[in-house]
Amino acid sequence: MIVVRRAERTHAAAMSAVLIASITELCIADHQRDPERLSRWLANKTPEAVAAWFDAETITLFVAEHDGKIAAAGGINRDGSEIVLNYVAPRYRFLGVSRALLGAMEQVLGPGEASLTSTHTAHRFYLSAGWTDAGAIDRYAGMTAFPMRKML
Repeated sequence: MIVVRRAERTHAAAMSAVLIASITELCIADHQRDPERLSRWLANKTPEAVAAWFDAETITLFVAEHDGKIAAAGGINRDGSEIVLNYVAPRYRFLGVSRALLGAMEQVLGPGEASLTSTHTAHRFYLSAGWTDAGAIDRYAGMTAFPMRKML
């Protein structure tokens, strides 16, 4: 069973583990195993950095649990217009966890236009969820990024 809820500070270590595993194992098409790209991408994904996000006034964090285990981590900006974080642990990929987390965050964001920036790895996933490309392709840490929009 998948449950999505607001994250709590006590989830920081588990969220960090999800983020690091997802980026390292699932986003190879993005970082291409380049140590510098990985280092830059993972720099703010440590348990301490994730715990500090709970003090930020700009982000609301979520977790998706699969059978009681944290399987995905997400976040939206507090002005209610952008998904800023959406990662799934590799062992929970293709089990509906990412879609449940995305749907829950869209519910909180809507109605209106929302945005996100997708990795190459997640781009098809977002397109299949009704998101559309918006504007030019960005670059982050030497990787391609896709600005996207959706009317909720």
